[in-house]
Amino acid sequence: MALAEPKVCDNGCMNRHHPYSIGTPRTPWGPAEKAAWAKAQKVQRSYADEVLRRIEDLRQDYAVHQYGQLDIDPGRYPLYALRSLDWAEDRPVILVTGGVHGYETSGVQGALLFAAQYAANYAGQVNLLIAPCVSPWGYERIQRWNPYAVDPNRSFGNRAAQESAALVDLVMPHREQVLVHLDLHETTNSDEEEFRPALAARDGSTFEPGTIPDGFYLVGDSEQPQRAFNAAIIDAVSKVTHIAPADEQGRLIGDPIVSEGLIEYPLERAGLCAGVTPAPYRSTTEVYPDSPRTTPAECNKAQAVAVCAAIDYALAHPD
Repeated sequence: MALAEPKVCDNGCMNRHHPYSIGTPRTPWGPAEKAAWAKAQKVQRSYADEVLRRIEDLRQDYAVHQYGQLDIDPGRYPLYALRSLDWAEDRPVILVTGGVHGYETSGVQGALLFAAQYAANYAGQVNLLIAPCVSPWGYERIQRWNPYAVDPNRSFGNRAAQESAALVDLVMPHREQVLVHLDLHETTNSDEEEFRPALAARDGSTFEPGTIPDGFYLVGDSEQPQRAFNAAIIDAVSKVTHIAPADEQGRLIGDPIVSEGLIEYPLERAGLCAGVTPAPYRSTTEVYPDSPRTTPAECNKAQAVAVCAAIDYALAHPD
């Protein structure tokens, strides 16, 4: 049976007949719909200018390691990680990842800010491994998915996304030595306006509107809870930006709060980046850059401060 032509509104509209601009309601996307979606994504910023140039500036302080490239355009999308110059096998590894969802700007810029301005405080104590922009195609297009309409942050268990598989391969030789893994993310208004409706359309499900938390919060590991660790991060970040309060049901993004600014998921079983190692201390940050109560600079700083707080706690409480 031939695939129907995907239904695309010329102006990217959503209307009562087609809740999302691509596809047929309650019908999962096939190859034609996914291709139409990818074609509709336009470059809005430069990975070379905003990320690669800053990595080049850090070469005097780090060993810069290319751990892969995206097949869709290898020359444009090399994947880089920063490693401590004085790497020593007897030190714990601190893993920092950003830009798993490319549209989440402070995840990328916060990782680079930590590398440039904060990391030197830990010289000689830990080995740093920083992957600041895991999904550069998504970064340029301010998009959650990769070119094949796959969410990298649901693909670390099944390697369904090249971005995720490359990071797994980078981390694999060190995974048993990782003491801390902080994966830097954002929750934005576009989650409700674009990305969740797109997800429902892709999967042939019904979009149910939700709410966006106003402030910083964390997603910890429900199968290996470290609530004192996460509380230390929340306390440090609260001095930079505000912490998201619970909604009327005592929840954040539909999940129950277990302590201030903290919800928990089974990180590894969900295929999330923060579950890529068995690190005793691991968590996902979520900043809200669309809040009128914060600025892009504060969001970037909140991410860097979260990393510092995580390292400080882990060094003071070796597992």
